[in-house]
Amino acid sequence: MSLLEIDALKVTFQTRHGAVTALDGVSLTLNAQETLCVVGESGCGKSITALSTMGLIPMPPGRIVGGAIRLNSEDLTKASEARMRALRGAEIAMIFQEPMTSLNPVFTVGDQIAEAILLHQDVTRDAAWNAAVALLDRVGIPSAAERAKAYPHELSGGMRQRVMIAMAVSCRPKVLIADEPTTALDVTVQAQIFDLLNEIQRDFGAAILMITHDMGAVSEMADRVAVMYAGRVIEEGLADDVLDHPRHPYTRGLIGCIPSLDHAGALKEIPGVVPPLHLLGEGCSFAERCDFARQTCRARQPVLRGAAHRVACFGAQEGWA
Repeated sequence: MSLLEIDALKVTFQTRHGAVTALDGVSLTLNAQETLCVVGESGCGKSITALSTMGLIPMPPGRIVGGAIRLNSEDLTKASEARMRALRGAEIAMIFQEPMTSLNPVFTVGDQIAEAILLHQDVTRDAAWNAAVALLDRVGIPSAAERAKAYPHELSGGMRQRVMIAMAVSCRPKVLIADEPTTALDVTVQAQIFDLLNEIQRDFGAAILMITHDMGAVSEMADRVAVMYAGRVIEEGLADDVLDHPRHPYTRGLIGCIPSLDHAGALKEIPGVVPPLHLLGEGCSFAERCDFARQTCRARQPVLRGAAHRVACFGAQEGWA
């Protein structure tokens, strides 16, 4: 049985254009000790999926209008705010994209990790502090006892991200959501963070849901991949299958955009941009950017089909794309 199951999730936001659908029937599963990477351009719904799972969608203007989010069979969409506060950190935790907007600038990083431990565990403040120092050491921060007394602005970007990871795993959650955890870091530090997440998964037994637009991160981390576009999952399967044999034209475009030392010259790009959600029509939302689009694509929305490797594309399903 899946540890985390997102089932036909539909989320809307009230805007000046009326109610706009940000997630339209998103279904994902995450198994124990597995890494699922959710990939796509900015605005495709990745972070909304993560925030919905954490119960952090602002309501209003956001609203979950359909579907379910089950953690160990418990539907989080029906959980009270008190229940969600108890679950966040203890059973499911999140590493946010930008530590400086998530860490409190007026408290030391040690205090902030200790506070997370005190919230969910029956321990003394001294014990929580000692555990915080041990966690900072575990995530590779040198002189952890001294660094625990530092404020967020006194640490480098890579160290702040390690602090976020230490805080997220402080109560050994079963599910760890990482939302673009290496976006602002240089390539060397990115590789270190990926190695650290793999070690944390192995040592703590957590399942990881990673949100990213970086196909390199997918190849480094993923057991399975889900590709999102305009609020829908359009391709999903084992990482090797999706990366080596992408079936949706959008997925092929994302992989084609990866820079390569073997191919000099101009970078490839996917023409156009993700359409505004309030302007989506009845057909495939990628049709206007797709070289293979036919009238069928513009008339109705394809649904995910397949077994281990699923794709929502008429052309891929019928062999002409």
